[in-house]
Amino acid sequence: MVALEPVSAVPPRGTGRPLLSQYWRHVLFVHWPVSPAAVAPLLPPGVVPDVWNGTSWVGLVSFGMEGLGLGRLGAVPYFGSFTEVNVRLYSVDGLGRRGVVFRSLECERLLPVLVARAAFRLPYRWASARLAVDDGTVAVTTRARCGGPGSVLTARIGHPLARPGPLAAFLTARWGLHVDRFGRTVYLPTEHPPWPLHEAELTFLADGLVQAAGIEVMGPPVSVLYSPGVPVRFGAALRCPRPA
Repeated sequence: MVALEPVSAVPPRGTGRPLLSQYWRHVLFVHWPVSPAAVAPLLPPGVVPDVWNGTSWVGLVSFGMEGLGLGRLGAVPYFGSFTEVNVRLYSVDGLGRRGVVFRSLECERLLPVLVARAAFRLPYRWASARLAVDDGTVAVTTRARCGGPGSVLTARIGHPLARPGPLAAFLTARWGLHVDRFGRTVYLPTEHPPWPLHEAELTFLADGLVQAAGIEVMGPPVSVLYSPGVPVRFGAALRCPRPA
């Protein structure tokens, strides 16, 4: 039996030679519990829902991307900074690696959308997306440019969490993503410093992205967290075991 990777605030492995580097700022994590059976069909082949106390989770996560660059090269001017809003699920592969599966990613720059869709098979969409932080409040709006659902949310930033609880760690300490690339699931490792997390209170939410991603949620989100951000590196794709 393969050992399940522990939940850890630090990456269990390095990414090796970095494929991408970037900085995520003003990250807002909004999460709902979902049934593992309901989201299992939405995951790539060879991965299953990751669970905490028997429950899986769907996240609506927004942040400001800054300094996106290839490898050890410098940041790409203009196109390397943008607002992103994504819907994500949590996964485990046949080697026990915990990860993220993106159901949708909204981005305000067309070039990164085209590159990410072609090179990494990630479900990016070109959107009108904005993020603003003022007087302890985060405000995010996004709307697909070609029609479709969007999201509007605001949250009040609370006190820092000196010791994030086990659920906060489960939802934020993710060290890779699982992607279906032409019928074969791969794992892209990530690394960054431990998240500096804050309490947060959602003050407004009008979201159509989670439902459009094929996920039904009930009631208000159970977990809302904020982070001022971390630098992030992505490594080269690693193959996942094929499903039995």
